[in-house]
Amino acid sequence: MMDDKITNRVRQLQTALNEHSYYYHVLDDPKISDAEYDRLLHELKGLEEKYPQLVTQDSPTRRIGAPPLSAFEQAEHAIPMLSLDNAFSDQDILDFDARIRKNTGKDAIQYTVEPKLDGVAVELRYENGVLVQAATRGDGFVGEVITANVRTIRSVPLRLRTDGPLCPDLLEVRGEVFISRKGFQQLNDKRLAKGEPLFANPRNAAAGSLRQLDSAVTASRPLDIFMYGRGQVQGVAFDTQSGFLDALAAWGFAVNPLTQKQIAITTALTFYRRLMDLRPNLSYEIDGMVIKVDQVDLQQALGEKIKSPRWAIAYKFAAVEEVTRINDILVQVGRTGTLTPVAVLEPVKVGGVMVSRATLHNSDEIKKKDIRIGDQALVTRAGDVIPKVVKIMASARTGKEQIFEMPSHCPVCGSKVLRLEDEAAVKCINAACQAQRKERIRHFVSKKGFDIDGLGKKLVEQLVDEGLLSSFADLFSLKKEQLIPLDRMAEKSAQNLVTAIDKARQIPLHRFIFALGIDHTGENAARLLAKAFDTLDGLMAAEEADIEQIHGMGTITAKAIATFFDSPENQAVLQKITDSGVVITNTLAEQPGEKDHVFAGKTLVLTGTLSAMTRSEAKKALMDAGANVTGSVSSKTDFLVAGKDAGSKLNKARTLNVPVLDEDRFLEMLGS
Repeated sequence: MMDDKITNRVRQLQTALNEHSYYYHVLDDPKISDAEYDRLLHELKGLEEKYPQLVTQDSPTRRIGAPPLSAFEQAEHAIPMLSLDNAFSDQDILDFDARIRKNTGKDAIQYTVEPKLDGVAVELRYENGVLVQAATRGDGFVGEVITANVRTIRSVPLRLRTDGPLCPDLLEVRGEVFISRKGFQQLNDKRLAKGEPLFANPRNAAAGSLRQLDSAVTASRPLDIFMYGRGQVQGVAFDTQSGFLDALAAWGFAVNPLTQKQIAITTALTFYRRLMDLRPNLSYEIDGMVIKVDQVDLQQALGEKIKSPRWAIAYKFAAVEEVTRINDILVQVGRTGTLTPVAVLEPVKVGGVMVSRATLHNSDEIKKKDIRIGDQALVTRAGDVIPKVVKIMASARTGKEQIFEMPSHCPVCGSKVLRLEDEAAVKCINAACQAQRKERIRHFVSKKGFDIDGLGKKLVEQLVDEGLLSSFADLFSLKKEQLIPLDRMAEKSAQNLVTAIDKARQIPLHRFIFALGIDHTGENAARLLAKAFDTLDGLMAAEEADIEQIHGMGTITAKAIATFFDSPENQAVLQKITDSGVVITNTLAEQPGEKDHVFAGKTLVLTGTLSAMTRSEAKKALMDAGANVTGSVSSKTDFLVAGKDAGSKLNKARTLNVPVLDEDRFLEMLGS
């Protein structure tokens, strides 16, 4: 039988170690020596090993690592983790501010500005103040569960500090995991000593560390984190981004100390230049700053585009530039037939990455910059990622440079190319073009499409060249006997590929739409379409105007989608795909009866305690009815559901004249 003294000692140690970890890793103000911390941790480990029933989710021993996983689980983000639009000049930022003021009707806007870390985005989920899940950003909608790995990061609170604001029932907080410059150097020094390959940069090291199936490996890496954003929040509301950051700090999270709160846009531009001066001496890598509208109600009013919020923008730093020679200019043909000139460069290291090619976009860009084969060129990586020719060094010309002309015929199929009216792109309009076919099929089988394992670039090219694939639909009729004679293909690998294709015959509608490679239709647009239409047939029958009415869907995208499904050739391919046994499911569509429910399409906020169900059960019931459940009250809220001990949300709802439902009325309407 366990003594109460043992239980009390374990709880005392857990609390004390978490507190000391906070002072050391978040406040940089240690209260005890490392040796004393290790002694207390060793005592706690011994007691928990002897009495495993006393181990809690927030125990400091959980930071050491858990048993290795065989694979990562996946978790859907309740609120998508969108990317940010990028700005590269002061004028871009002033234009952003002008759009915000115009769309909100405000004369002046206050912003919160934060350094943009060059790390890995994650989302942490706390229930009743305890960390229960951590996930990567993934594709913005679904990420990988990395809870055990994130627990090893010492600056992540395993339990929210109780001396902060009221602990929320549910808190999803977002941040950036990174490795400091010093930690990166030490990590690579250790790998060098062991003869292991070196990491290219701190971001790659952080990403690789987070994706370890053995969290003990992650625990050995010098990971750190700054928090900056929110997902779902229940039980507490925030009026401002700056107020949210203050609450995070009070709960025990590390918030970047350089953050500037509630400032004007001109002050933000001044801070940008200060950050550029500070950047070389910071202990961690940054690649710009993020500007966010501070008022949450204005954020909600501005809303989001398909890929990014309208209320935030990233002002990127100018990238490192290097001079190298353009050895040649090749022309690539993409899946939509667009001919893209690409500069073949004398390999050069730019910002720590070896660059040998750079896109030149189109013939207008080449003429504008007067780019010639043989030129010495200034090369950068746009947004610190994509290689780009900034300008050529005309003074270095010898007279041997060659003027480049876009071909009049497709370099792959030989068909005459066409420049469409009002477009800079030159296109091959031959639907049978081998290059387009290869790129379309590669996109179709990619991870975010049908995700068919074993169908790499070389094999797709072989299958098309051998006449085995003329369209997407031909994939599902491939036989092992057809595959065995191909290069680097034997009976076992052929059977594996056929098996992988069979496994891929069931696919969600949003991934199927993405796989089709329709112009202007990426992952986010595909999800919007899947939410709006129950089935593929419903989407195919939709008019352009119907598609354009979907919130977040633009005119150009709607036209491209309608044009694609109006094509008899495309209709025939789609019919062949479904006839081959492909089953298209839809987990994103509205559930039966949603559109008829009184709460369908309405925005509700829950506050207080309900006696008939938990708040999570109430939220699920509302979502099943087609409602949108948010964590804060605004002018766009249709109903506030007020249970027992309702707090500030009830007062705000009354101020904004938002209809308030008590529990009895809520249950009556929900049952209807």
